[in-house]
Amino acid sequence: MKIRTLTLIIVALAVLVLPWLLTNFRVFQLNLMIVYAIAVLGLNLLTGYGGQISLGHGAFYAIGAYTAAVLMDQASFSAYATIPFAAVVCFAAGVLMGFPALRLGGHYLALATFALAMAVPQLLKYKGIEAYTGGVQGIVLSKPEPLFELEFLGQRLSEDRWMFYFLLIVAVVMFWLAKNLINSRMGRAIVAIRDQPIAASALGVQLATVKTLTFGISAAYTGVAGALGAIAVAYVAPDSFHSFLSISFLVGAVVGGLGSIPGALFGAAFIQFIPNIADEISKSAPWAVYGAILIALIYVAPGGVMGMLNKLKKGDAK
Repeated sequence: MKIRTLTLIIVALAVLVLPWLLTNFRVFQLNLMIVYAIAVLGLNLLTGYGGQISLGHGAFYAIGAYTAAVLMDQASFSAYATIPFAAVVCFAAGVLMGFPALRLGGHYLALATFALAMAVPQLLKYKGIEAYTGGVQGIVLSKPEPLFELEFLGQRLSEDRWMFYFLLIVAVVMFWLAKNLINSRMGRAIVAIRDQPIAASALGVQLATVKTLTFGISAAYTGVAGALGAIAVAYVAPDSFHSFLSISFLVGAVVGGLGSIPGALFGAAFIQFIPNIADEISKSAPWAVYGAILIALIYVAPGGVMGMLNKLKKGDAK
């Protein structure tokens, strides 16, 4: 226990110092990784623990981003105050999407959610709401300024470094809430429905209620990530939320490990950095390199990164 505590302290200190050792651009990339980790975690709650496949979480990400952007642009909300609103709006949207999910399953649910991911960016361009959403031009925002001045290692506390610490705090809270949810009675019901829905129903679990709430909670997580992403990037536009974003979230959940909360971090790192690495390897065919890396990783670790790490731990224990 002492070694584990000491390791956690060292890792925490390294994370806190890391932004001061990197350029603002690299810190910005880390910020996006944290944002994607929250989104992947939200999808993992639905797919990994709930067993419901979704290819539409990019739509909830877009809804959360635009909720924050519109409140900041039209109502002069503080960037921090928009996050709870994004969570509530996306929870409602997720619950509404959860109703048809009660009658759909497997690839049918995947297609229905994929249709949502395709539709939302087009709806954001609708002229009737262009005054709020900015239409195809989107909305330009301002990054929150640090609440105080600070210098460390000859570097000042820039907007991106400030966002890093803010995102880190939000992520820790979201991961903690997810862990407590899974360990609660609600979490056990979610897993029971995934594994044995008939048995769970016989034991008194309300399948319709739990499935709908799971969809809502998952969407709320992704909505929070969308709001944080809009604040970190300081810009939203419909074309930023293409259908490939939803697929990327699913890739992140699978790569990190379905049914694993820490796996969201590895999945987010994959979808944030691997495309850049693939582009550096081959300028002419970066997505071919990306696909090869993804296939190799799935072959080596079919249970995701966390599945591989768990196997290694079991091997060491033996």
